[in-house]
Amino acid sequence: MGGQSQETINDEEEQIMKEPGLKLVLLVSLVSSMAVMVYTCQAASNLHPLILIPGNGGNQLEARLTSKYKPSSLLCSRWYPFQRKKDGWFRLWFDPSVLLAPFTSCFAERMTLYYDPDLDDYQNAPGIETRVSHFGSTQSLLYLDPNLKRITGYMAPLVESLENIGYVNEKTLFGAPYDFRYGLAPEDHPAHVGSKFLQDLKDLIENASTSNGGRPVILVSHSLGGLFALHLLNRNTPSWRRKFIKHFVSLSTPWGGTVDEMLTFASGNTLGVPLVDPLLVREEQRSSESNLWLMPNPKLFGRKTPLVITPSATYSASDIPQFLSDIGFEQGVHPFKTRVLGLMDQLVAPGVPITCVFGSGVKTVETLFYGNKGFDEQPEIVYGDGDGTVNMVSLMAHESLWSDMKNQTLKTIRIPGVSHTAILKDEGALDQIVREISGINSQLGFVENGEHFKKKSIGVRGRLEGPWGGTHQSVAFIKRQAASSVV
Repeated sequence: MGGQSQETINDEEEQIMKEPGLKLVLLVSLVSSMAVMVYTCQAASNLHPLILIPGNGGNQLEARLTSKYKPSSLLCSRWYPFQRKKDGWFRLWFDPSVLLAPFTSCFAERMTLYYDPDLDDYQNAPGIETRVSHFGSTQSLLYLDPNLKRITGYMAPLVESLENIGYVNEKTLFGAPYDFRYGLAPEDHPAHVGSKFLQDLKDLIENASTSNGGRPVILVSHSLGGLFALHLLNRNTPSWRRKFIKHFVSLSTPWGGTVDEMLTFASGNTLGVPLVDPLLVREEQRSSESNLWLMPNPKLFGRKTPLVITPSATYSASDIPQFLSDIGFEQGVHPFKTRVLGLMDQLVAPGVPITCVFGSGVKTVETLFYGNKGFDEQPEIVYGDGDGTVNMVSLMAHESLWSDMKNQTLKTIRIPGVSHTAILKDEGALDQIVREISGINSQLGFVENGEHFKKKSIGVRGRLEGPWGGTHQSVAFIKRQAASSVV
């Protein structure tokens, strides 16, 4: 430092240590630092394992073409995709080339599902194999395209926030990606892909708990992932839930569907992606089993409230079968009646403590008005309250359906001005989510299966660190098992 000699510095340090007051200050400072380090390590070692369940389109999806694939054009057979692995697999979602009109059709035909009435189940197009990679890890949830991190980030900010309080990927923090095109069905109907995901998720929960000293798991879902989590909980016994589930944190779950989904089926929906013609992706979007699942639930939206209005007809949530027929998607009527309506009737409380976090005050599609040109034209829209994607009546369904249930602990956190996907990025929202998870871990204000926050509803606007060790060989086994499954 400047021209000061080491000898002079040592003399000053010796003089400081001779001062009793300064010695006390240094001692207190040292003890405080050690206490913080001990608390941090204890906090990290006491973390409940946490599993992230993404929403629709919230993780990468890979595909491979077989000899049965019949491309619709020479372009699709020779030049798309641009990059493939040696074994033929390529990233189907998300691929930025979908933004270019010539390739949009290639993408759509490979994403399309087909309902087989004989099998009463959905399947890929002939010649298309799909898989989800990195099951058990957060890797495929962070960015939809790792080469375009700035514009395809998904759960990366949330994962970083969780890592800041001590969570470690594949040790205490896990991801449960899935093929989001597929949905579920009532248990008396087959749903091969969706049911396998629930089994993989159950195995991951059990192994995450086992590898963390038997601690029960915190489930954190976003959007559609919340519906999968709810059905997993409903389809397992109370004793299993008590043993393996600590808490369910639901982010932006469309419990009762959305009016926006009717726009998707009628006219196609670019979801804000520029340069894409909505009519080019409409058939693919209509084919999605999970999209059909997200149609408005008449129990919540009402059986007479008009949602779509045309010069010749008005459609409410109870008119979805007629709506599907009138827009030219007759093949969707039977699976909606036999599979989706049954799921809509199964909005049963999860049977574990749940915290529902969502945005509000963002204009959200509430009513669609179509003119004489029909459904190929984009409609005029009347907006209402919601998170920009999900209507408030759907976001709040947990309160209208479960708040009076005696043994269901329930907490609602509403964050004004935060949209459906911004809840995973907004600094104030992330602070609130992490604070909630920290509280669950510390048990401050919480009683497992108790009443401390029953029916609690708050509005908000708006780090501890340390490693956690432990074996995760069993989780690695589940990852390999799931990765080997090809649809």
